[in-house]
Amino acid sequence: MEEIRTMKKLLWVAGLLVFLVGALAEEGHAGTTSDKTAIREKLPDKGKARIADKGADGKPFPASSFRDRLMDGTPGPEMMVIPAGRFKMGAVHGGGDSDEKPVHVVTIARPFAMGKFEVTFEEYDRFCQATGRDKPEDGRRYNPFSSWGRGRRPVMNVTWDDAVAYTTWMSEQTGRKYRLPSESEWEYAAKGGGEDRYWWGFSVGGNRAGCKGCGSPWDNKKTAPVGSFKPNPFGLYDTAGNVWEWCRDTWHENYEGAPADGSAWEGGKDGRRVQRGGSFGSKPRYVRSSARGRGHPAGRYVYLGFRLARDM
Repeated sequence: MEEIRTMKKLLWVAGLLVFLVGALAEEGHAGTTSDKTAIREKLPDKGKARIADKGADGKPFPASSFRDRLMDGTPGPEMMVIPAGRFKMGAVHGGGDSDEKPVHVVTIARPFAMGKFEVTFEEYDRFCQATGRDKPEDGRRYNPFSSWGRGRRPVMNVTWDDAVAYTTWMSEQTGRKYRLPSESEWEYAAKGGGEDRYWWGFSVGGNRAGCKGCGSPWDNKKTAPVGSFKPNPFGLYDTAGNVWEWCRDTWHENYEGAPADGSAWEGGKDGRRVQRGGSFGSKPRYVRSSARGRGHPAGRYVYLGFRLARDM
């Protein structure tokens, strides 16, 4: 009889262990998501968000989008929430220019927002009407026969100060902190979670962007309407080609001493400001995600525009 009672106790304990193991396995499974589903909190009014960096396939989740209301109640430019993360800044696979080195790790500690598209004429003209500023030309300057159209084409012929003035106006209109992206924020967002030369791979391919030799109808001719090509994994359009984009930073000849926290790097020797992304007239090597440009902040060019950033 004693042996029977002992056997029953052992069977009961074994059954309990099986139950507990099954429950723990189920609990672990409940926290997973499919490859295409992001784990994120709903974006609250205060603009704070936490977004999972990657899915089960190792690829970054596409960010959430939003549009802040302007004072008249109409929506502002569409913005994408870019998740916090770490990345290697510079020409990771070699072959870049000297100002793309040394490759270094940058940590973006908090999510931020970037314009889904480059700022358009439609958006910038509205700012000019509200503030009394002169509207920039929509083609080659001082040539009335070179008009390319306004509307959804990226604004161009704008100085760095013009771009900053627009971000200030957007901040006043919305009560949110709009600004130009830092150079490291720009590269992090443009790479879309990858390390390839272009966000889509190592080769420029065909009709992926508007540049001189990119295989698009606009190559070396004029700008394309924003959104004419596929977006990168973070949901951003035209980070390669179309127009160069102003950043907040002053240009430095290399990355020795560059900040590693995603902040803008000021104090360059000659005051030139960083430009990123290349343009419709750039060769493929200059639309790489790590390629850098620079220019005098008062410069206005047909190939130069900008993209918004916003604190979260």
